[in-house]
Amino acid sequence: MTTLSPPSSIELVEVAPRDGFQSIRDRLPTADKQRCIQALLNAGVTRLEIGSFVSPKAIPQMADTGQLVEAFANRPEVRFSALVPNLKGAELALEHGIREIVYVISVSETHNQSNVRRSTTDSLQELRRVIERVRQIEGSRLRLDLGTSFDCPFEGTISWQQVDRILSSALALIGDLPLEIALCDTTGRATPYQVADYFTQLRERHARVGVNWAFHGHDTFGMGVANALFAISHGATAVDTACAGLGGCPFAPGATGNTATEDLLYALHGGGITTGIDLSKLLEAADMIAALPGGQTASHLRQVPRQRVS
Repeated sequence: MTTLSPPSSIELVEVAPRDGFQSIRDRLPTADKQRCIQALLNAGVTRLEIGSFVSPKAIPQMADTGQLVEAFANRPEVRFSALVPNLKGAELALEHGIREIVYVISVSETHNQSNVRRSTTDSLQELRRVIERVRQIEGSRLRLDLGTSFDCPFEGTISWQQVDRILSSALALIGDLPLEIALCDTTGRATPYQVADYFTQLRERHARVGVNWAFHGHDTFGMGVANALFAISHGATAVDTACAGLGGCPFAPGATGNTATEDLLYALHGGGITTGIDLSKLLEAADMIAALPGGQTASHLRQVPRQRVS
């Protein structure tokens, strides 16, 4: 497998307000969420998945996503996105001013049924309708999150060929629309060399203008930072992380927190890779998020005495 030269910069996509908050069972006050998001922005975060437009019956914690979007309107320096599972969610996101739609489909048929209550075939058909809607709104963009790209809690290891089948079908629908493709380690079971292999195989097969690659990882098996670094060295230009390591898919049994933003930031800065995020201010945000009731965090850097973190 070919290793690319380390980039001079990388985009970190902060997902604590979505993947993180949704892992907390009891409803968080909207004001507390706003306070945490503001702390993340103060630290220099410029890409942030602010929530998801889904059924409040399925994920009650996301019921106030529209309010959060409105609270942070008129922030052109920040690239806000929202996850959606269907056309209804995409329309709500666009109506609230979101211009980056994150459409999620699982490679695993079983997990897709558990996560969005439909077959992968039906999710692909829904993607066609979402694409048509995105094309109608000037300045809108699409990101495709391929859940369970490496492992499924129900079906086990997912091969890159399985990912390729879903991705090929999706790309045939997307056409020339600019796109970011995220390979998602939903369960946190991926290993660095598996991540490298999948990125290498899929990027070679789907190299095209206007397509960027991203990685979404969890730290369930302690591989979060390593997996992210291998993804970056094999073509990912963006990586999802959650401040304080908050997170975990409610529809993937055993999946724990996302890779902590501060842990990956420490590794990247140590390699001279620019992110635009202030580590000390980010740790302040991490403390704030870790103090939220009901959340499970998995940050390593927060356990280190602050005077040793530089």
